[in-house]
Amino acid sequence: MPTCLTTRFTERFGLDHPIALAPMDKISGGALAAAVSEAGGLGLIGGGYADGPWLAQALAQAGNRPVGVGFITWSALEHPETVEIALNANPKALMVSFGDAEPLVEAAQAKGIPVIWQVQTLAQAKQALAAHADVIVAQGQEAGGHGMSRGLMSLLPTIRDLAGKEQIILGAGGIADGRGLAAVMMLGGDGVLMGTRFWACQEASGPQSAKDRMLGLGGDDTIRSKVFDVARDAGWPWHFTGRVVRNRFLNQWHDDPDLQARAPEAQAAYDASDEEDYGTRVLIAGEALDLIRDLPTAAEIVERTSAEAASLLRGAASTL
Repeated sequence: MPTCLTTRFTERFGLDHPIALAPMDKISGGALAAAVSEAGGLGLIGGGYADGPWLAQALAQAGNRPVGVGFITWSALEHPETVEIALNANPKALMVSFGDAEPLVEAAQAKGIPVIWQVQTLAQAKQALAAHADVIVAQGQEAGGHGMSRGLMSLLPTIRDLAGKEQIILGAGGIADGRGLAAVMMLGGDGVLMGTRFWACQEASGPQSAKDRMLGLGGDDTIRSKVFDVARDAGWPWHFTGRVVRNRFLNQWHDDPDLQARAPEAQAAYDASDEEDYGTRVLIAGEALDLIRDLPTAAEIVERTSAEAASLLRGAASTL
């Protein structure tokens, strides 16, 4: 398919569309990452908490498709052997987020592997620039999963002003269609990183029941919280919160001032539940849920998002 939109991002990575798959832990498996890359975007496997056997299986599933790998930085630094699995696979890119990633950047760049660094604040963007990250992802608080408190609308152009015109910058958070991609480009971005939209697609790993549930939800059904980090004993630094779907379990614990002190109680209740009991178990999703009402293929998402954005941008002059 011919390129609809050409940006620094598509040129740097040889893409047809300025769209990347967010490396969602255990959701962005080899099949989904491969499907996004085959459609002309950048597929990133969700290396998450650096589970070596799972990552090796996902890489094998992706085969020889040009996919990258993304890690939760603070966890990856605790598991260098899993990072080596990723780097030895010669991925299209290594993505890092949530922590001081300089050692991971150095290891990847020593092998000639481009680095994508996701940030949530201007201070983090300065750190990524100092480390010479090839791509910076500006993540707004609208995003599903872990992040911080700044919105994408002001964060992205601020990072663009800081970084200069040559730095490749992607936008993430609340983006699920061509309107979001077009808006990010107008804010100074070179493309988008999308998670929740790809979670609700055919190739995503994870239960069908979770995908079906997302179709009936909206952004107002989500909230940023620490409850599930505590309930899962996940070890997350306290300044990162996770955007998740509200449920009975979260409502019970979210405003409890003794949450940390009562962590064993919350963990026991969580562990006793069925994995697909979404009254208790976490369902990670972002504010883009309002825009998601179908379960297409990954290729359909890439193609229609890019086509819609191109149409909007071409027609923008008519508003003058």
